Amino acid sequence: MTSSPVGQRFIGRVALITGASRGIGLAVAQRLVDEGAKVVVTARKPDGLAAAVEQLGADAAVAISGRADDPDHQQEAIDTAVERFGGLDVLVNNAGINPVYGPLTELDDSAARKIMDVNVLAALSWTRRAVAAGLGEGRQGAVVNMASVAGLAPAPGIGWYGVTKSALIGLTVQLAAELAPRVRVNAIAPAIVKTRFATALYENDEEGTAAAYPLRRLGEPADIGAAAAFLASGDASWMTGQTLVIDGGAGLRAGL
Repeated sequence: MTSSPVGQRFIGRVALITGASRGIGLAVAQRLVDEGAKVVVTARKPDGLAAAVEQLGADAAVAISGRADDPDHQQEAIDTAVERFGGLDVLVNNAGINPVYGPLTELDDSAARKIMDVNVLAALSWTRRAVAAGLGEGRQGAVVNMASVAGLAPAPGIGWYGVTKSALIGLTVQLAAELAPRVRVNAIAPAIVKTRFATALYENDEEGTAAAYPLRRLGEPADIGAAAAFLASGDASWMTGQTLVIDGGAGLRAGL
């Protein structure tokens, strides 16, 4: 795999990335920092966030720990972006959970509500608060929602997670219509990416799992980080309401 040199599209820009202590969220934060951004990163566990800030650089990143669906935490993180770095230009709604596995007929109602709260309603709340704090004032803002290919087709075993990601894609479209032209809102729908969150989907046979993809490998967090940076940048200034599928070509076989 080859990659192009990192540019400097985010000099003078401020981004907030949820669920960014590791995996895809950290890769997004790293790419934005590499291109000149200042970032606020959030996650539940302070220790993981401390390690993330050490990697990103204390001059470029600040961490706020808390639950993604906690309104007080949301407001604290957004206020920190404004107070510490002078504003907010990019919001990446990456935080997501999936604590259940099995058919929808066996889904516990309380678990279903919690997954919907974190994966969908929290993304709406973060976006509302970001807009209220000035996202898109003076120059066009960007929101990137982290969906999944599970939201585009049946996903055996993780069906409710897929339902919430379908809802997040729908939320992306609606917010894009309502917030234009001040803020662009797009989504990314990755297939299996090699993160701790997705380990159960490939750990028993990574080679066999990768063989189902035309590009013959699983995704890496940096693949998604690069895509998120594109959607958040001026290079995507005429894109809104779109879902960018990043799946190693799997959709070619599924007919998506």
